[in-house]
Amino acid sequence: MDKDQVAEVLLSIGTLLELKGENPFKTRAYANGARIIETLQEPLAKVVAENRLGEIKGIGDALQQKITELVTTGKLKYYDDLKASLPSGLLAMLEIPGVGPKKVKVLYDELGIESVEQLEAACKDNKIAGLKGFGEKTQTNILDGIARRRQYASKHLLADALRVAEPILDDLRQHPDTIRCSTAGSLRRHKEVIGDIDFLVSSKHPASIIEWFVSQPGILSVIAKGETKASVVLEGGIQSDLRVVSDAEFPFALLYFTGSKEHNIVMRQRAIERGLRLNEYGLFKSKEETRDAKLLVKCRTEEEVFDQLDLSFVPPELREDMGEFAVAEKEPLPRLIEWTDLKGSLHNHSTWSDGHQTIAEIAKAMTELGLAYWAITDHSKTSYQANGLDVARVRKQLHEVREINQRLADEGIDFRLLTGTEVDILKDGKLDFPDDLLAELDVVVASIHQRLAETEAETTQRVIRAVENKYVHILGHMTGRLLLEREPYKMDQHAIIDACSRTGTWIELNATPERCDMDWRLWPYAKSKGVKCVINCDAHRFEHAGYLRLGAGMARKGWLTKDDVINTLPLAKLLKELGRKRG
Repeated sequence: MDKDQVAEVLLSIGTLLELKGENPFKTRAYANGARIIETLQEPLAKVVAENRLGEIKGIGDALQQKITELVTTGKLKYYDDLKASLPSGLLAMLEIPGVGPKKVKVLYDELGIESVEQLEAACKDNKIAGLKGFGEKTQTNILDGIARRRQYASKHLLADALRVAEPILDDLRQHPDTIRCSTAGSLRRHKEVIGDIDFLVSSKHPASIIEWFVSQPGILSVIAKGETKASVVLEGGIQSDLRVVSDAEFPFALLYFTGSKEHNIVMRQRAIERGLRLNEYGLFKSKEETRDAKLLVKCRTEEEVFDQLDLSFVPPELREDMGEFAVAEKEPLPRLIEWTDLKGSLHNHSTWSDGHQTIAEIAKAMTELGLAYWAITDHSKTSYQANGLDVARVRKQLHEVREINQRLADEGIDFRLLTGTEVDILKDGKLDFPDDLLAELDVVVASIHQRLAETEAETTQRVIRAVENKYVHILGHMTGRLLLEREPYKMDQHAIIDACSRTGTWIELNATPERCDMDWRLWPYAKSKGVKCVINCDAHRFEHAGYLRLGAGMARKGWLTKDDVINTLPLAKLLKELGRKRG
């Protein structure tokens, strides 16, 4: 096992021990151990092989033994026995928002509830509200959480789907019988939540492609297998469908299976208006549905299909019938942002709060990635659960950042860390830090993390007051949504965008996979109001820098170009823009 897998097991052990009512110091030791292993800056296997685990502060004898067993064997008997000692349904109950280990233990001890189904029944019978630490509101929230869990059961985050799909697509490209291949569907359109993964391949030998596909490692089950189609269940429970077509059919099939349904309806209607018929098999000179090859209008690419229908090419991300046709009829669509346009991220965390790497380690890693800058915006003091900083700690952090920047400059390295904070928006829009401290920072991101149950009017005014502070540059993860888990805060998003327009405040596109917030559907409105976007990683680990790519895809879906996104600017121009609001 690698260090992330080991850390995951240690966290699970802590949770299981909490469910059993073990000493909280014991459960906390496993959580601390997981954090230590996650932040280890050398291969865990090397540390274990050299018998150096005991030298790491916080890793006692018991943890050392268990970590060694996990690394060397890939298993841990203690963990397996612990899981077997509890009903398996208890862990599923933890997936319901607001139901933590302490609540699950009470439900199990007091009412014998050991599954989500039993919990739902108990809520409906009003048996939960009377338990200590619950109440009517908690009972209602649990029912709502169960309903959302069921609703989202067949949905998956885009990032999870990409992680599974891209290696398969790369292998399909290398297959000797593949002519062309692509993903399709909502994955290709870069929807933040998808249902399944669609692959399309052109080939003269479909049987060999199908056989290869259904025999890939990591496939949990084969749902269907035919001459030109196959459906399987991949890791993570994601269904994947493969279609194999002739190369002549490929551009039409790619257009059709990419969708969206609404976009396709307009495309077919445009064909009919021109005396043609468009379907997944081709574009035909016919007034009736047909597959007659003699009537086929030959198109080598999707671009040529659009051209035949008197349209400029529409990138897949924009195919939602949300304004793309009105533009494509008149002129080429704008060149959308590419992730390689981005120079850095302006919202990120370090070990000073709840990040997993030190500032020095972050500077080294981001320099190696070729980025120009990276802001350190750790949490403010009210976010105590994230080890938020008080004023004194912020000023100590400023000193450390200056020292690192000076060292980088002395070494001739063209990279800069920016100082900053993710400051909490408190009640009535007040900020968690005084203005004199905010004035010292390069970047100020203001976000809501508490008081999430306010009315729409209260939350709207609270956010507007925060962005009216001249020291706030960026409104962070505006709606607070957690995809497939938590609904957005109640707020008038258009009114908040208008306030950002008036005050010159930028709005974050938080590229964390479960956020993708602000929603892509709102960016055209923000753009029309002159509001600039900042694509931020909200990084807590090195690998989260990869969220820049995910965020760029969301920005493309929101019609954003390079000029609409602040962190495409080189450092000198960015610093000038950061000073503009305060000026």
